[in-house]
Amino acid sequence: MDIQDQVWSVTELTRRIKGTLERGFRAIGVEGEISNLARPASGHLYFTIKDEGAQIQAVMFKGSQRGLAFVPKNGDVVRAHGEVTVYEKRGNYQILIRQMEPGGKGNLQAQFEALKKRLAEEGLFEASHKKALPLLPQHVGVVTSATGAAIRDILNVVSRRFPNLHILLVPVKVQGDGAGAEIAAAIDRLNEIGNLDVLIVGRGGGSLEDLWSFNEEIVARAVFRSRIPVISAVGYEIDFTICDFVADVRAPTPSAAAELVVGRKDAFTGMLSEYERRLEGCMRHLLERARHRLTRSANHYVFREPTNAVARYRQGLDGIEQRIRRELRGRLEAAQQALDWMRGSLQQKSRGALQGGRVKMEATSQQMRQCLLLRQQRASQEVQRLKLQLRALSPLAVLQRGYSVTCLEDGTIVRDAAEAKAGVLVRTRLAKGELHSCVLEQTEEG
Repeated sequence: MDIQDQVWSVTELTRRIKGTLERGFRAIGVEGEISNLARPASGHLYFTIKDEGAQIQAVMFKGSQRGLAFVPKNGDVVRAHGEVTVYEKRGNYQILIRQMEPGGKGNLQAQFEALKKRLAEEGLFEASHKKALPLLPQHVGVVTSATGAAIRDILNVVSRRFPNLHILLVPVKVQGDGAGAEIAAAIDRLNEIGNLDVLIVGRGGGSLEDLWSFNEEIVARAVFRSRIPVISAVGYEIDFTICDFVADVRAPTPSAAAELVVGRKDAFTGMLSEYERRLEGCMRHLLERARHRLTRSANHYVFREPTNAVARYRQGLDGIEQRIRRELRGRLEAAQQALDWMRGSLQQKSRGALQGGRVKMEATSQQMRQCLLLRQQRASQEVQRLKLQLRALSPLAVLQRGYSVTCLEDGTIVRDAAEAKAGVLVRTRLAKGELHSCVLEQTEEG
């Protein structure tokens, strides 16, 4: 009987189709976008996987979801692994999914944006958390592959610029399963070791999938909790990862990270030379100011013409003495006038009263004479005290102690032996009198 003439029941035909599909499409993988996602109370996932030209129903039972590394949602591009089967009650073929993972760059980019947004909301990217890089680090920790181009670039830059820098490398996988966990563990380990000034975390360039380990949340958390400043140097200049946003500083390449760490030795040398030049200029300025003040003091009239200063003090003393004498004369005249008035008044009284008044007048006159005498003595003592004070301030007092002042014939005071040539006549003033002499020879102190 020809198969075209055979009449099947719906159940028999469906089962035959089911067997054919399940035998022919075992352990297949398919990639597409999730839509119509449903998760009933059973916990199973029901959805459609589609692309531009077709779609297929899919189911993933609750027990198979234990290995999921993400939460599926509508619009996600996924790569599903399983087998094709037929749901007999509806006559629909579907994929029974055993494993599922994010698929395609579009989905990875969506995961990147979602994690970036969540960490930004938590404040992991805030500038207030960024630590400054040390000016002259001595110990640098590096987290990268031991055989990759990144470590070679870092060592080349360091050897050219600062060969005595100590590099501590913790080798890790930089892509593939478990790479993110290794990178995070290495960052924590370097923080435990301590005695490091800065960390470089990164790798060379690659695709989004190759760099994905640096977009994992575990790496971002490790970078954020690092007590040591972290430089992120992942990929090329156009590549950005979550690690870049969390790190204290982002470098476009591993070589640039090494340049940020060490700087140029000749730049530091030039900076020190500039500081030395400024310090010398400042010292010269201070010395010049001190020399100017010394010259101005040496040219002061007190040192240039000491006799003039004595004359001014003497003139002031004479003025004080004259004021005292005028005051004493005025008081004496006033007292004499008062005495004359009292004498005339007494003459008008009776003889007895006159006699008594004369006695009182004599007593008063005696008291006034004593008072005037006492005032005159005090004024003389004050004049004497001022004379002694002036004598102590006078340069002539210096002459009394055995010093002398030597002048040329024109009155110029000789301060340096070179000013008095041999054969010149000089005058030497002593405490008493002057000496006139002729210079025979000069002797300068060495």
